Amino acid sequence: MTSSKHFPPRRRLLGGAVAAMGGLLVPFASEAQPEAAAAARFMIGPQDFMLDGKPIQIRCGEMHFARVPREYWRHRLQALKAMGLNTVCAYLFWNYHEWREQQYDWAGQRDAAEFCRIAQQEGLWVILRPGPYACAEWEMGGLPWWLLKQPGDAFLRSSDERFTKPVNRWLQQVGKVLGPLQITQGGPILMVQVENEYGFFGTDLEYMRAMRQALLDAGFNVPLFQCNPTNAIAKSHIPGLFQVANFGSDPQGGFAALAAVQTGPKMCGEYYSGWFDTWGAPHRKGDATNAVADIKAMLAANGSFSLYMAHGGTSFGLWGGCDRPFRPDTSSYDYDAPISEAGWMGEKFQAYRAGIAPFLRPDETLPTPPPRQRVMAIPAFTFKQSASVLDNLPAQVIRDRTPRAIEHYDISRGLIAYTVTLPAGAAGVLEVAKLRDLAWVHLDGKEIGTMDTRYRRVKIDVPARAAPARLDILVYTIARVNFGMEVHDRKGLQGPVSYTPRNGTPLVLENWEIRAIDFDADGSLPPLQWRRGRSKGAAFWRATFDVSQCADTFLDMSSWGQGIVWVNGKCLGRYWSIGPTQTMYLPGPWLKRGRNDIVVLDLTGPRSASIAGLATPILDQLHPERDLARPPSKVRPQLAGLAPVHSGAFAPGAKVQEVRWGRPARGRYLCLEALDAHDGKPSAAIAELALADAQGQPLNQTSWTIAYASSEEVRKEDGSALNAINGQATDYWHTAWSGPGSAASYPHRLIIDLGQSVEIGGIRYTPRQGPDTVTGRIRNFHIYVGDQLVSED
Repeated sequence: MTSSKHFPPRRRLLGGAVAAMGGLLVPFASEAQPEAAAAARFMIGPQDFMLDGKPIQIRCGEMHFARVPREYWRHRLQALKAMGLNTVCAYLFWNYHEWREQQYDWAGQRDAAEFCRIAQQEGLWVILRPGPYACAEWEMGGLPWWLLKQPGDAFLRSSDERFTKPVNRWLQQVGKVLGPLQITQGGPILMVQVENEYGFFGTDLEYMRAMRQALLDAGFNVPLFQCNPTNAIAKSHIPGLFQVANFGSDPQGGFAALAAVQTGPKMCGEYYSGWFDTWGAPHRKGDATNAVADIKAMLAANGSFSLYMAHGGTSFGLWGGCDRPFRPDTSSYDYDAPISEAGWMGEKFQAYRAGIAPFLRPDETLPTPPPRQRVMAIPAFTFKQSASVLDNLPAQVIRDRTPRAIEHYDISRGLIAYTVTLPAGAAGVLEVAKLRDLAWVHLDGKEIGTMDTRYRRVKIDVPARAAPARLDILVYTIARVNFGMEVHDRKGLQGPVSYTPRNGTPLVLENWEIRAIDFDADGSLPPLQWRRGRSKGAAFWRATFDVSQCADTFLDMSSWGQGIVWVNGKCLGRYWSIGPTQTMYLPGPWLKRGRNDIVVLDLTGPRSASIAGLATPILDQLHPERDLARPPSKVRPQLAGLAPVHSGAFAPGAKVQEVRWGRPARGRYLCLEALDAHDGKPSAAIAELALADAQGQPLNQTSWTIAYASSEEVRKEDGSALNAINGQATDYWHTAWSGPGSAASYPHRLIIDLGQSVEIGGIRYTPRQGPDTVTGRIRNFHIYVGDQLVSED
């Protein structure tokens, strides 16, 4: 795609447009921008994006090539085009291409250049988002785990050389691979993003300038841009770097926030067509009617957009991420997008297509959507061989006085067994200082309990022993947090580990042996010794099944517990029968006519060791009764006689509100006690509650959890209390309104356990988002802070 056209002299600014800042107009590209950009076919004009001298509205859709089988890239891109889009937005996940330091992989499924070439062949432009940070519900937000070998919790996404040096190496690689595919060199790449939503994370503008310069140094000479949520645009704005806004509603508000910092075309960088799912929470959906209305409004206002997601796909392998503070994402990344996980195009697709059609240029026509890929059912087959995890650990032993994060041992992720001798003695309590993520504890080969980082459940009761006993703790790492400061998510058992006999003195357990099954980049299977029949506890299972055709199917995992599936050596991802996803998408191209091999890792044991392939997925069935056993919480508020550190009233509406109190308060717990609601109804809701220190800086939420919630709605919607501290303003804690507890009325209380005593100077409260008719927006409230706001009587 080349052209001999040139822009009139009045448009030949460096990068095209100008940004308003402090009453001054400055070009979007600095003087360091290569001169070639001035003659590019694509430019950012004062009011429009310009392609070959003519205005163009960017109608973009997000699709991650890593989440789509390579054999289906063309099919999905054709579907985007048929929906009325002219551009595809593509993330690069740094850790997907550099899982081991300075070992780069751009082949096969990772061939980003080929993906861009296919997009160009299908008549689509490309917007590239190379990171270094992506988020995207991807393992560690796309950052490589090996960065965590470095000490400290504040160097990621900062100007620290421990981060910027490997970032520069990465972006140089990106430039070598994808630089030749820029529109300035005849390729499809129109724009390249600098970092991702940094305004939510930090305020270091020098860091953002360094990231921009790294892309320039890597040879990118197309327009560069940054994206941020509407409320963070001003915070990270850099004159000369084009901004787009991310939102899922209120396009007028989003475009107004852009106009406050720059003059230029209006664009939504991420318009949310749905939302992602986390294990144990209801399946999330997006409203097509409202979305189409917003898309029409953006196009009518001469705006551009990118749908997040146009096609979500699947987080194959072990690439799915984790919401904060710790809510692992499902392997299905269906996202309720207009093009489903398996590439199906239904009513939502047709609604989007019909909404976009009136805004096509006179020379554009909508192509016919590609046909649906073949789907088949597979009769149930039985697993007759198994291999115990504990019996198949590698021979290599790591010895350490006390357990440390697995990154310290050069272990990336997987199953880690920790072994120590527990001396004879009375019954007592075993306690771990920190655990990431789940653990099964065995004493002399018998399981005695589990630990669970979701609820900071790191204590278990241990029976008396007449002789020294072998203590084994098997840890399963699920996923690293991909959002917020919590991306510093080191895994494994992290000491000290102590044992306290009843009425005795705590004993720190030392001299541990550590063995690990490292699943590495693509979930590689270890060598296994198989036996017929059922193995005890966590185990791998093996079977074969026959098919006469290679068509898509959905493996029904509802009779299994929790673990990972491999078919013909390819890792399909994680499953967990607590739901909402009960099936695993198996693409047809990954099957073979005739006999196929399947291996399942199940950590809790299947109820029935058989699997069938279904013709339709199950994305919305919750089974909390299948979760790890958890004793009922005995935690109760203990506020009697305490004076609140602050009392006040929140303003009505959906705007974020800052609350500061005159003198900072110190404590391990913070309680927000809601007294009534603006709508006079009995429900309370909070989209997000963040805390600030005495200087107004946000507090790190890595160790936070919910100590107590007066009630939470988990039956008819995802109103769980953890939503109030996960950093996502699009979901919310909502007090129960169906089933037991639905009659509860004010006051409502939410108590956050911060993990340690800290100084708190204020809160940032985000009301439940949406129209003024939503329930639960709090009016009057009290705030309590202290070290003993709860009891466990």
